Amino acid sequence: MSSNLQTPLSPRLLDDVPAFGDPRGSLGVLEGAQLLFDIKRVYYLYDVPIGAIRGEHGHKQLEQLMICMHGKTEVTLNDGQQQYPFTLAGPADVLYVPPGMWRQLRFVMPETVVCVLASRPYEVEDYLYEYEDFLTWVRQGKPLQD
Repeated sequence: MSSNLQTPLSPRLLDDVPAFGDPRGSLGVLEGAQLLFDIKRVYYLYDVPIGAIRGEHGHKQLEQLMICMHGKTEVTLNDGQQQYPFTLAGPADVLYVPPGMWRQLRFVMPETVVCVLASRPYEVEDYLYEYEDFLTWVRQGKPLQD
């Protein structure tokens, strides 16, 4: 079950993600309260050409954590009133994306890999694929569907 009541509903980079390094390499860890929600789906984007745009849709209920596992991507989130720009430049950058955000990811380095942890399974009815439909949904007070 999502913990919307306990999490801030604004996008933000997590600043409390522990990382451990030694001569063998680095280990990043996300667990417990850092996850902000129960994970129901994991997917990743890769082999995306430089300059290509992914996303360009909104979600009504879905929460996400985006992690740039390799490379660099520019993420622009929009709540219908304000834009929130972020640059994810490695696995230490973890972006929380609350529900009700239009998203756009621009891939700016070769071989970039972005992993997404999602609070819900794929549900076509949760997606808003047209920006005008997203804005209409926002103006209507963001009614949620179960």
